[in-house]
Amino acid sequence: MNKRTSAGSKLVASPYIVWAALFIIAPLFFVVYYSFTDKGGAFTLENVQMLSKYLPTFLRSIWFGIVATIICLVIAFPMAYIISQKTDKVQRTMVMLVMLPMWMSFLIRTYSWMAILQDTGIINSFFSKIGIGQVHMINTGGAVILGMVYNFLPYMILPIYSVMAKLDYSMVEACQDLGGNRLTVIRRCIMPMSIPGVVSGITMVFVPSVSTFYISQKLGGGSFDLIGDVIERQFQQSYNYNLGASLSLVLMILILISMAVMNKFSDEGEMVI
Repeated sequence: MNKRTSAGSKLVASPYIVWAALFIIAPLFFVVYYSFTDKGGAFTLENVQMLSKYLPTFLRSIWFGIVATIICLVIAFPMAYIISQKTDKVQRTMVMLVMLPMWMSFLIRTYSWMAILQDTGIINSFFSKIGIGQVHMINTGGAVILGMVYNFLPYMILPIYSVMAKLDYSMVEACQDLGGNRLTVIRRCIMPMSIPGVVSGITMVFVPSVSTFYISQKLGGGSFDLIGDVIERQFQQSYNYNLGASLSLVLMILILISMAVMNKFSDEGEMVI
C-alpha cells in the first residue's frame, strides 16, 4: 500500500517537476551559462568585470525599491488593519476595490500617470486655475517612485490583510484587559503577529520595484535608468545576451539575498511572539 501511495504521489508530482525543470531550472542554467561565456561560447570573466560600470545603476535601483517599499508599507499597514476590522461584506468590497486597478493593463495604468503628471496634465491644470502655477512632476525620480507605489501597493495590502483577518483576537483582548491603549495594542500585539504578512508584502513589492523597467522609462523619461532598463536594452537593442545575462544573474542574487534577510526577520518575529 505504501509503495502504491509513493508511486501515486510521484505520478501526481511529475507535472510540477517537469514544469520546474522547463521554466525554472533551464532558464537559470542559461542565465549562468551566458554570464560566463562570450558570443562564441568560450568561457570568460569579461562580463563580470564589466559589472562595476553599472554599480550606480544597481544602487539607484535598490534605493528606489527601498523607498517605494517603505511608502507602500506605511500606507498598507493601517489600510489592511482598517479593512480587517470591518464586517465580512464590507471587507469583500474593500478588497475588491484594492484589487480593481490590477484588473487593468499595467501599461494603461502607467500611461494614465503620464497624463496626470505631465506639465499640461490634470494636476498642473488644476494648479494653474487656483493660481499656484505649474509644478514639474513628470520625468523625475519622485514620479518613478510614485509609479512603483501605485502599481505595487496592492501586493503589500493583500498579504498583510490576509494575516490580520486571521489573527487570534483573544490575545488582543488580553492586551486590552492588561491596560493597553489602542496604540499599545497595535504596537505590542497586532504588529508582531502581522510580521509574516509584512515580510511577504515587502518581498512582493521590493522585488518588482528593483527589477522594473517600464515605469522608469515612461515616468522617468529615461533620466533615471534602473537595472531593469539596462538589462532590457542589452537584450532588445544591443543584443548582448552575455552581458544582459550577467546583469540578470547579479540582480537575481541580490533578490535572493533580500528574501533570505526578510525570512530571517520573519523567523525572529515568530520567535518573539
